[in-house]
Amino acid sequence: MNLRAVWAIYRMEMARAFRTVLQSIVSPVISTSLYFVVFGSAIGSRITEIDGISYGAFIVPGLIMLSLLTQSISNASFAIYFPKFVGSIYELLSAPVSYLEIVIAYVGGAATKSILLGLIILATASLFVPLTILHPFWMVAFLVLTAVTFSLFGFIIGIWARSFEQLQLVPLLIITPLTFLGGSFYSINMLPGIWRTVTLFNPVVYLISGFRWSFYGKSDVSVGVSLGMTIVFLLVCITIVAWIFRTGYRLRN
Repeated sequence: MNLRAVWAIYRMEMARAFRTVLQSIVSPVISTSLYFVVFGSAIGSRITEIDGISYGAFIVPGLIMLSLLTQSISNASFAIYFPKFVGSIYELLSAPVSYLEIVIAYVGGAATKSILLGLIILATASLFVPLTILHPFWMVAFLVLTAVTFSLFGFIIGIWARSFEQLQLVPLLIITPLTFLGGSFYSINMLPGIWRTVTLFNPVVYLISGFRWSFYGKSDVSVGVSLGMTIVFLLVCITIVAWIFRTGYRLRN
């Protein structure tokens, strides 16, 4: 493996994030803080506890996951779409760099930025409410696994997209609604039976539930199922990326 090439692309992506600190870090943190203040104050005054956890603390994993999913997709999709847009992707594909190295560099950069953002949001949330992390290893594991998985998903979107509008289509119209309806601000056990069953078809439910379990030991679905669903989606994304480079889908023309 050409580690120098991987490091060069990775460093370029990280440098781009630090050149746009307001957009990459400050803006998501402020948005998440506003969510926390609004939902924590407005709804928290009516719902004091869920499963023995104060409402303010209960929504923290969901807010982190909301930012993690959207930022992972946005970072990775823009990172690979921009070279397509300006035409430099052909120079990259003709360089002595393997497809695996390209994916590792771009996805690694996007995942690193998302993980850093998630940790910053976690530190910010601790200023508002006292937090407990019962399973720190699994918290980090879910954080990293989710960031890598959705960075791969964003990489796929970046290759698929033909315009900046398409680039934002999936995060805005699909991922964000699924996250809001996936138990970010409530427990799905609070829903009526039929709606709880429908909600279980939302894959984001398993990500949020597993991540919340790592904090408080409480989850809406089995943590084993949550982990399994995340790994399955990761394998699906890896398979799609492998197919894209094997066929040259939207890369060779």
